[in-house]
Amino acid sequence: MPRDQVLIHVDGERATVTLNRPERRNALGLALLTELRDRLTEIAATDATCVVLAAAGPVFSAGHDLGELRGRNRDEVGEMLRVCTDVMLTLHDMAQVVIARVHGLATAAGCQLVAACDLAVAGESAGFALPGGKGGWFCTTPMVEVGRSMPRKIAVELALSGDTIDGRTAERWGLVNRCVSDDRLDAAVEELAARTTRGAISARMAGKPAMYRQLDLPLRDAYGVAVEVMADASQHPDAQEMMAAFVEKRPPRWATPASP
Repeated sequence: MPRDQVLIHVDGERATVTLNRPERRNALGLALLTELRDRLTEIAATDATCVVLAAAGPVFSAGHDLGELRGRNRDEVGEMLRVCTDVMLTLHDMAQVVIARVHGLATAAGCQLVAACDLAVAGESAGFALPGGKGGWFCTTPMVEVGRSMPRKIAVELALSGDTIDGRTAERWGLVNRCVSDDRLDAAVEELAARTTRGAISARMAGKPAMYRQLDLPLRDAYGVAVEVMADASQHPDAQEMMAAFVEKRPPRWATPASP
């Protein structure tokens, strides 16, 4: 029996999802992408408040498995790209805060995966690249996420040059939130997770998907979406409890699970 290509470890309200194909540099083949999409969908339906996306071996992910794709017809390649897109959209749609824990290289669709996470912490060993710009297959789908995570001119430079940037540059350019020494990577992920999972998960269930939706809209359309979502969310018991706790100067008591 082949081993699982995606490992899940649940510790309280934290779920760690680990890419587990180190012998292939965690290349995103169809089987791995399908398993990753399905596991994330399962976690999205739980009471977990945070998902840490990590990887086994020395490389975070080398992107799409070119060995698997070589010689495939258009429909077969399109199917793999559609499943990959499902993974990215699931990361955006799930209420849980998703943090990429990046060590080693994250290239092409691996870089896309990092950019699709809500937050990212990189070790100093990390490197990021969209190598299609200097190759024969441009990183068009990875740029959907990377281009929304970085200033446009910088993202275009990354895509056209195909050059690898280090973790410090990725932090400066906005692709990751933090770059720390590798021995502090877990601690930095933990600190960021603790700060971004406070409060009721019900607030993020409505707020996180709406946040991503409005960020890609023109200003007036964004306000139209945000007003409706926020007005609806105000009627949830957790929102009412937040208002009451603020007025009464006491800690809130959430109707849904929340981190301390």
